[in-house]
Amino acid sequence: MNSATSLQSLKHSTLLHFWGHHSFRPLQSEAIDSLLEGSDTTVLLPTGAGKSLCYQLPALLLEGTALVVSPLIALMRDQVQQLRSMGIEAELLVSSMEDHEMETVLGLCREGVTKLLFVAPERLSSRKFRTQMEDIPISFIAVDEAHCISEWGQDFRPNYRHIKTFREQVKPVPIIALTATATPSVLFEIKERLGLSKPRSFSQSFRRENLSLFFEQTLEPFERVYQLLSGARQSALVYCRTRKQTELLTQMLLNKGLGNVDYYHAGLSSGLRTKKQKQWLESPAKILVATNAFGMGIDKQDLHTVIHLSPPQSIENYYQEVGRAGRDGKPSFAFLLYSQPALTTMDSLLERSIASRVEFYKITSLLYSLCQIADGERPERTYYMPTEKIERLSGCHPQKIRGVVEFLHNQELLFLKDYPGPSTLQIHMAAEEIDDLAPSQSAFLEALTRALPGVLSFPIPFQPKALSEKLQTSWEQIKVKLEELSTQQLLTYTDGERSTLRFLTPRSARDLEGKFYQLYERIQQSKVRKWEEMKHFVLENTRCKMEMILAYFKESSPTRCGQCSVCRRDRSALEGSSAESDILSALSEGPATLEMLSNAFPFHARSELQQRLIYLLDEGLVRMVNFKTYALA
Repeated sequence: MNSATSLQSLKHSTLLHFWGHHSFRPLQSEAIDSLLEGSDTTVLLPTGAGKSLCYQLPALLLEGTALVVSPLIALMRDQVQQLRSMGIEAELLVSSMEDHEMETVLGLCREGVTKLLFVAPERLSSRKFRTQMEDIPISFIAVDEAHCISEWGQDFRPNYRHIKTFREQVKPVPIIALTATATPSVLFEIKERLGLSKPRSFSQSFRRENLSLFFEQTLEPFERVYQLLSGARQSALVYCRTRKQTELLTQMLLNKGLGNVDYYHAGLSSGLRTKKQKQWLESPAKILVATNAFGMGIDKQDLHTVIHLSPPQSIENYYQEVGRAGRDGKPSFAFLLYSQPALTTMDSLLERSIASRVEFYKITSLLYSLCQIADGERPERTYYMPTEKIERLSGCHPQKIRGVVEFLHNQELLFLKDYPGPSTLQIHMAAEEIDDLAPSQSAFLEALTRALPGVLSFPIPFQPKALSEKLQTSWEQIKVKLEELSTQQLLTYTDGERSTLRFLTPRSARDLEGKFYQLYERIQQSKVRKWEEMKHFVLENTRCKMEMILAYFKESSPTRCGQCSVCRRDRSALEGSSAESDILSALSEGPATLEMLSNAFPFHARSELQQRLIYLLDEGLVRMVNFKTYALA
């Protein structure tokens, strides 16, 4: 057996051993071969087509560690967790990690244990990181969500440009760039900005033959979601715009008798998010109501229904989210619910979230000033996010403040922790100094040292309930004492339930007012443009929805799908009401209620089915069995 044949055999056996698949999906094998042969490679595959495998599998076959550049910490965490669950050694480096944690990860890479190391693009510009990488064998660089390098998109991350320099100056290894949402102009920009050398490109049509897209105008989206899901016997994913909506809709569905329903959003603790995600992935008939914080990197083969309670921010986001349905090739449905008042509200929300130059300067200046950080300084400590103070002093809407801080987070000027986690505590005194304090203070601090070993040396994570039980004191009383001693700088207490900030670079008023505001402005303009495109996509009711998506991504000669809401309506106009024929077809198999018909034909609005039933009753084609049930006459 020659080496090429042996490698192909090893490639297929690795696929079977770790992923349990006997064969590759279209273009996966070809993209993997390109990377194994040392070629720069671009992969443009729609959501659900298996992009991740194109770099994960070759990482196992090549010597060294694959460096995976990804823009989202949450996505990196999910991918690392998923790989580890499969028995694949993967690690990540994030700004929130302590130095000793980072060194442990890098040590595993040097020893050849770690096969995939996930990092944010900003890390590649770090002189320290570049030095650390010099003695670590890197097999290749995988650039995930590569469209973020393009200024054409709202997800633009300028630090993706460091990848080209990193390869030229530190590791001259092959690059594989992967994305699910790139127009030809974006794909060209990816190749140019990454400096790819004669890249081999693999792309697939965005058309999904098994996915039907339905757009429906409704003033009662909660009720319509219930109607769509009330007879569901399979998994479903419902996307909401806000965390509060996920909780309210979940409670409404539970109150109406749908038992297998749960919600997910970024405001939950890491452990709870992991638990909910695992339960949904393993259940064949569970409904998950989530914000768009959920879904990146998720592969659930038996998902066949995705519902949007309102339009996403862009066509790219929409098609990526609905693309999570029908990965097994079976017929699947995506419903987008909207109303003109809701679209107007979203216009206002977007307008309220974008800061002007003056407001951007006010927000950033107050953020640093309230944390008492002078120009050129970068303190090591953690701060609570002072949203209310900035709002009061600047007069800016909280959404503008939030948007600016998230921008600073994305540029890695600071690290924003906006999800619940353990509280931490560190006492800034030697043990012998505690006795010099007032008796009440010294007794309290000594009790803390016994309850939290190591608290005199470094921040110790703790759960309020557990600490309360150890000290046999109510948490409310403990918290008051902790905040009092923190004010006196005798200890540092961080409340895990509150959003916190850590500044990652020295303050530079000149950069904030100059290049960073200009970048912020371009990204906001892109957001507005993307939203206007999405609105047109939603409201346009004369063109096939799939055809519009294919045209958006510049596919040549896009054609109608024949199964979206527009195509079905047009066919009904030519052939007579498809709702009528569907009703008659269903009743030929036995009597049914309106509820049963609505569940059987979710692509027809309930009101339309009701109107057609009345028409069929008048025509004498259908009769009432009782006040709820219909049958053929």
